[in-house]
Amino acid sequence: MLGPGLEVIGPPIGSFYAWWRGDPLVSLPPLPGLTIDAMPDPDVLAALTGLTPAELGARFAAGHRAYLARMSGQPVAYGWVARAGAAIGELGISFTLPPANRYLWDFFTLPAWRGLGIYPRLLQAILGWESEATRFWVGHDTPNLASRRGILKAGFYEVGRVYRTARGELVLVPAGPVERALAAASLLGISLAAGPMLA
Repeated sequence: MLGPGLEVIGPPIGSFYAWWRGDPLVSLPPLPGLTIDAMPDPDVLAALTGLTPAELGARFAAGHRAYLARMSGQPVAYGWVARAGAAIGELGISFTLPPANRYLWDFFTLPAWRGLGIYPRLLQAILGWESEATRFWVGHDTPNLASRRGILKAGFYEVGRVYRTARGELVLVPAGPVERALAAASLLGISLAAGPMLA
């Protein structure tokens, strides 16, 4: 249980998920016309993301890798993989990734192409491309139920939900195996709550 002053307030801020090498991989049927590019052309990426060349350059210099999804050749979605360190602006935290860990972030699908299952297939493609990694992490803020569906559909497991305490600190409440929740809390640099998942 949480100690004095560590009681959570309000609903969870977000959820955190993991897929570790050796976990079962959900079989998704092929999506006709879908291709995934690793390290796509920067001009194409800039047009889709709205990032400036300087912003893209800063991400690449920090060790991030971009992935681009196309439908029949048309760019329709993208996502980023942090390989050295990452920051979660919504939570106000930054962290260093241990070797063989990857943090998946800033995914987006153009509205006209949503609902086709591109996101979970993009996630699975990244698991294959990043073959030297053994632990993958991804999260979303609580209202983003579409992301939750895509993450679970890809085969990731929820490891915990992030809450804010009465003291303003962040705490991860386990939602799965404690080993993974402990690893997630350690990665994020936040406290892990003991006891069962809170409503």
